[in-house]
Formats: sequence, structure tokens, C-alpha cells
Amino acid sequence: MTSPEAAVPPRVDRPDRPDRSSLVVRSAQAVGEPDVTVTVIVHNDAERLPRAVESLRAQTHRAIEIIISDDHSTDDTPRVARALADLDDRITVLRLPENSGGCSVPRNRALDIARAPYVMFLDSDDELPPRAVESLLAAHREQRVDFVMGAVERVRVDTGRTTTWMPHLVAERRTVRGIGSEPGLLFEHLATSKMYRTEFLDRHRLRFPEGIHYEDQLFSAQAYCLAEAFTVVPDHVYRWYIAPLAAAGSASISNQRHKLGNVRDRVHVQRLIDEFLVETGHTDLRPDKDHKFLKHDFRMYAGDLPHRDDAWLAGFAELVNPYLATLAPAAYARLTRPERVVLQLVRDGRLDEARVAARGLAQKVAPRTVSAGTDGRLYWGDRVPATSAGRRELDLADERVDSGPFSSTLFRHEILSVAQGPGAVVDLVVRSYDPGLRLAVGPQAALLAIAPGRRRLEVPFRLDPVRPGVFEGRVRLDLAQAPVPVRGFVGARHPVVVLTQDGQRNTGPLLAPLGFPAMSTRVGYHGGLAPHDITVEPEPQGAGRLQIRWAPKGLPARVFQAARAGALRAGLRGGGRPRR
Repeated sequence: MTSPEAAVPPRVDRPDRPDRSSLVVRSAQAVGEPDVTVTVIVHNDAERLPRAVESLRAQTHRAIEIIISDDHSTDDTPRVARALADLDDRITVLRLPENSGGCSVPRNRALDIARAPYVMFLDSDDELPPRAVESLLAAHREQRVDFVMGAVERVRVDTGRTTTWMPHLVAERRTVRGIGSEPGLLFEHLATSKMYRTEFLDRHRLRFPEGIHYEDQLFSAQAYCLAEAFTVVPDHVYRWYIAPLAAAGSASISNQRHKLGNVRDRVHVQRLIDEFLVETGHTDLRPDKDHKFLKHDFRMYAGDLPHRDDAWLAGFAELVNPYLATLAPAAYARLTRPERVVLQLVRDGRLDEARVAARGLAQKVAPRTVSAGTDGRLYWGDRVPATSAGRRELDLADERVDSGPFSSTLFRHEILSVAQGPGAVVDLVVRSYDPGLRLAVGPQAALLAIAPGRRRLEVPFRLDPVRPGVFEGRVRLDLAQAPVPVRGFVGARHPVVVLTQDGQRNTGPLLAPLGFPAMSTRVGYHGGLAPHDITVEPEPQGAGRLQIRWAPKGLPARVFQAARAGALRAGLRGGGRPRR
């Protein structure tokens, strides 16, 4: 894979006609001058391409040019693209002579032949809400700005749940006079959520970097820095379909974090952005840009650390540590303590401990052990850090593991073993860590609680001391006794451990072994009208809690599916704000 020689945008010459090495198919019917060109990039996605294009044909603003830029697909995509062009004289099909392996080349080649004064980008597996073009174009026509950006609706394909990407950044309509006045917008690095003035891109020779992944991040950073003004609108202008559980071979670039090459590409792009900031006199943005890298980019990998083997962890540290050493100290100071702990453990080469600490990123949990310094302060892990930087980052004073109300004290509850018993019974061995020594010496009364509806199933069990600050107990959980609502329940729940002291209850997550195979069973009509399939498994993402899923069967299941499909359709119609 090649890389650009410099971080500055490459020279762009807009030809009068497309490069003859690419195949361009325009409709035979004459086309009027478009106001906006929307480029749809596609590679081997014949199934979803019609949905993306249909979302453009359904736009309320009709004067658009649609360029399908095919990155040399080898499936049925070329035929599907030509058939779509036959349906609408606004569609042009551009087929690259060879596959580029990324998003940049098909976007850049489409930009070279775009005819409209404004341009947008769409991926073939996503959509534009019906009023997206109208909304962004109206903002352009209100005042001259270099680009307009809007809100992105994220839709999980497995659950249908919709959320807004970076909602706090797009909640208010405003015009920003230079990124320096709102550097936090660097977090919104998607090129697809924006409509650009074509003249702005050409004047600055701004194109997507070819030969690398995470091209959006460099392109967007350059656009932010080069723009004199841009407008933010709170309307949803892009619908981004997320498949977090997609198979590795079909996952998006962002979901291929298990590949060390993915880490290498992301770090490389960060270095290119840093070079660009220096070359264009925007070094004052480094602390904000570095904070964005730590809070977003590194954080994504950090959440995956419990699932990675030793070789991957070593390779990861080798790739990221040299770059982490170059980041502004102020960027670290703005992070939460659990994030700072994981970062410091990675930087110190304490990779096994980083894996353990990373399970506290998504859920507040204590470390297994703490160490007391000569100053009486507690530090993460079994030894006091040797450096002042380590002591600063691993200091747990603000985590309250040894002080404060019992109800907010951090404990750590881990499952040592999971065994399937008769029927819907699951036998667990639970180990609880009390590094702040908040629990009294001797056996502790505990509850395991779970609620597939409004009522909870609470199973009492005893935690016996193993050594100071460590307790262990056995609990038998009969899921057939869980009070399922009368109409049934579909979804996942995570059991919690409840401890009580002096009338105060402390509730903490229950972390599961990450490798145990899923266990499934069916329960009858107990507590409701429908039988349910119940699956016990480790949570696939996040902290890796014990997860239990219910799925109603029979007629109630069909009712659930129909209601869910109707809610999803209602939430996606009109491009309005997502249902929460």
C-alpha cells in the first residue's frame, strides 16, 4: 500500500472530459444543469446499491447529478448500475479500470467529472434522508460558505436502533468562522455528512488521499482548516447503517480493528494530519486534534483489548507507543481516569494489565489490586509506578475505591466458571474484588439480580473471603423463574451483583469469561403467554458482561417482529430526528 509523499492536498486538474482509462456511461437523454452532484461509491455491493440510489432519486430537490463510481466490481454491480442509469437520466456510471482498494480513488475520479457547483458523497450501503440535499443546499444559498454539514443518523442493522452521531456537535444551527473558534468539531470527521462548494475543493486542490485508509480523517481535517466559514445545520442529512457484528471478511474498514494494518493506517493518517497542521500554520489545533485521537480513535482499540491475544497486544503497543509519545500532555489531562489508566499501562508495556483495565472503560469497575505509595495514595495495579508520569496517570484518588458512600464504591465482580445445569439453570462461580477493603472481614451476603421486564429476579448467595480484598461464591441462576412480562420479552439483559452495608446497596456489573460458548434453552409459559428461547453468553462488545437474551417463539414472536419492523420504518421515514 502506498502513501502520499506529503500531507498537502495533491494537485488537481479538472479535465474537460473524463480520463479515457475509466469507463463513463451517461444516459442517452439530455440532462439539465444540476445544482448538486452526489457521488455514490460502490464495490461488489449489487444488493444495496439500488437502495442508496433510490434515496437520491427520492430527494425533494430534484436538480441533482448522480454519479455511481464503481471501483471495478466483480459481482453484478456493473449490470445493476447500468440498469439504474436506464431508469433516470440524472445518473452517470463511472467504472474504474482496476480496483483501488479504498474509497479515495472512486471519489476523486467522480469529482473530476462532476458538473454541479456543489458536491456530496454517499457510500453504497448507506442512504440520504429525503430532504438532505434540500436542507444543505438551502444553507449554502443563505450565505456564501465553503461547506455545510448536518447530522448523521446511525442505524444498527442487527437491532434497528437509531442514534445520532456526535449529537452535541450538530444540535445548534450556526455558521462557524474558522475551525479555530470550535476545534471540537474535529471529532466530526465524516466527509459524507457535508455538502462542499466545488470551487472551494478545486481552489485548494483538495482531494482524498489515495493509497491509505481513514481518508475521511485527513480530508476533513484539511477542509476544516482551509475553510473560511462553514455552516452547521441540525437536520439529519445522512443515514449510516452500522453492522457491528459483521463477519470479518465483509466488515467495514472501521470494523476491521483486529488487523494490525488497520492500526498502522490510522496512526499514519494522524501523522499526515499533524504535518498538515504544521505546514498550514494550525499548530494551535494540536491539543484538540490529539484529544480527539485519544478519545475516539485510540479508545476504539482500547475497548477491544480484552479480546486480543498477546502477540496482537505487543504489535499494537509497538505501533501506537511512538506516536502516543508525541501527543500534547493537555490531551491526556482531558480524559477520564479509566481511559488514562489503559493508556499508561500500554505505554509502560504492562499489556496484560491493560487488558484487565480495559474492561473498566465501558462499565465502572475497580482494579483487582491497588498499591499504596509512601504518600498514602492508591495506584492501579500491584506496584507503585516508578515514574512521575506513571504515578500521575495511575493515581486512583478520584475513583473512590476506598472512600465515599458505600453505594458508589467500586468493586469488581468476575465469573470464574459458567456451567449449564438442568433446564434453564446456570451455575456460576463468582469472584469479587474489594481493593479498597470496604467490606467487613468474613462472609458477605450478596444478590444476583436480573430483570427481563419491570420486575427483578433476585437470587441470594454468599461470598466467602479468599484473602484480604478478595471473595468468592457460587450462585445457581434459574432463568425459568425470571418474571417475563405477560406479552413476552425480546432483548438482552445483564445480571448485576448487589451488596449491602449499613442499609446502603451497591450494584455492580458482572464480568463474564470472554471465551465460553453460548448456552441456549427454551422455557415455557412461566410468567407470560409465550415460550422463549434464552441464550447465555459473554457480551460481544464493551466490558464483556454476562449477557442473557430472550426471544419469544410462536405467534407472540411474529407480533413482536411486526411491531419492531413498523417502528423501524416509522423512525426512518422523512429523515427526522431518530426515535430514542
